[in-house]
Amino acid sequence: MILLFRLLSRLPLGGLHALGAVLGWLAWLLSPTYRRHLRENMVLALGEDGMRRVRPAAIAHAGRASLEVARIWLRPLEEATALVVKVSGWELVAAATKTGKGIVYLTPHLGCFEVTAQYLSERAPITVLYRPPKQAWLQTLIESGRARAQLRIAAADLAGVRALLKALRRGETVGMLPDQAPRAGEGRWLNFFGRPAYTMTLAARLTESGATTIMVWAERLAGGAGYHFHLQQPTQAIQGTTEERAQQISHEIEHLIRQCPEQYLWGYNRYKRPRGVEPPPERI
Repeated sequence: MILLFRLLSRLPLGGLHALGAVLGWLAWLLSPTYRRHLRENMVLALGEDGMRRVRPAAIAHAGRASLEVARIWLRPLEEATALVVKVSGWELVAAATKTGKGIVYLTPHLGCFEVTAQYLSERAPITVLYRPPKQAWLQTLIESGRARAQLRIAAADLAGVRALLKALRRGETVGMLPDQAPRAGEGRWLNFFGRPAYTMTLAARLTESGATTIMVWAERLAGGAGYHFHLQQPTQAIQGTTEERAQQISHEIEHLIRQCPEQYLWGYNRYKRPRGVEPPPERI
């Protein structure tokens, strides 16, 4: 698999996206479970009409997301970040940097979430949380592809959490995928598009440090033209208790997804009940 990814990394981004679109449709055709999750999640968030309108593009974009990582992980950093051809909202980073209190970047499974930390690491040190995969070959790819000169990766465990907190105390930046389903004891049942979803509280706890919170996502441009890097401040200040902050972050993620629903990973089983977690409440 590593050899295959190395071969794929030599293809232009447009070629990877074309192959990825085919792969996305194959996955949808061959997996009834994937089709069910994708449809249920999209209907919940977008309604029946919205699901029918967005679904074809969402299927193709999911496949593109799976292959574009080859070029981002296995090419030199300057080549990977050169794929970002437009940036909106960098003034937020400039203002936050002046405070010296660090930045918490929150990136949902929207667009090309793998290029965001790579791009940010060229400008300042960043520590990114990740969940180690079960496959050894994929772990090797992640360690070689994500860990760059100023990009440190921290496993989703107690040591990793400490690494994030230490980075913020140094006035540095941290990043994570806040819509990733956590393990038992690491989350709360909160509202996500009108349905209870077991939601991580770590992102909320990090915002309690006084660091600036910035929402980040990289829009995939048509024809392999690259990515539009979006940095946005939350629509409302993240404040209150840890649970209130976590709920606010979920609403902010919803806000981003509505901007570009075709590039969200709708097939991800966001509403699953992790082992050892109590059943979700009927209403939140």
